[in-house]
Order: sequence, then structure tokens, then C-alpha cells
Amino acid sequence: MENGDNNGRFESVYSTKVRAGKRRTYFFDVRKTKGEDYYVTLTESTRKFTGDGYERHKIFLYKEDFNRFLSSLEGAINHVKTELMPDYDYEQFERRQAEWEAQQAAEGNNTLESTEASSEQPAKNIESEDDMSW
Repeated sequence: MENGDNNGRFESVYSTKVRAGKRRTYFFDVRKTKGEDYYVTLTESTRKFTGDGYERHKIFLYKEDFNRFLSSLEGAINHVKTELMPDYDYEQFERRQAEWEAQQAAEGNNTLESTEASSEQPAKNIESEDDMSW
């Protein structure tokens, strides 16, 4: 979490993420300005094919645009789901993601056990895009 000092960044007061496959993660962060205002940053973070770091793209969303943004996003998604691809199984991604996360958790338990046996520290979990090494 940032401390809102003179580095031009503001305090993160809420953060959630959506993993989208093996290489891509979306972060939704609520940030607080020095003037006690709030805005949302949407960040797409993609692991580079070389494995050397991440590429990221960021959108800043301000409170005066929340309702129109959400309405337009829902409209665009619903248009694809109902008009362009009504027979597509959109839930397949949720099922695959749940399976992948279960597999990662199982592998993580095995990794953690072997890590503890070798007395090394486990890898840090990334909880917000600010925790990632860019």
C-alpha cells in the first residue's frame, strides 16, 4: 500500500484482482487523493512472453464517470452475449479458472512443504498491482 507521499501516487484503500489465464491479471484499485476524494484504477497486467517482467495498461476512472462507464460496459458485454454470440458458453472460463486455481493451490501446498523442508521463504503473493515488480 502506498503512503501518498510526494512521489505523485495516492493511497490505495481497496484492491481486488481478476486472474485471466496464465499470463494476464486485472486489478481494480480504489485510491484516495490528498483532497479526500476517490477514484478507481483499472490495470491490465500481462506477463511478457520472455518471462522478463510485465506489461501493464491502466485506466483512471473518476466518480463523475462511474455510472456512464458501468452502463456502457454492461451494454457492450450484453450486446456480445445476446446479439453476437448468444450460444457461446461464457461460464467455461469460470470453470477453467476454478480448476486452474485448485491445481495451483495443490501445487502450492506441495511447493510450500518442499520449501519449508529446505528452510527457504515461500514466494510473496501479489495482492495488488502495486506489489508487482514492474
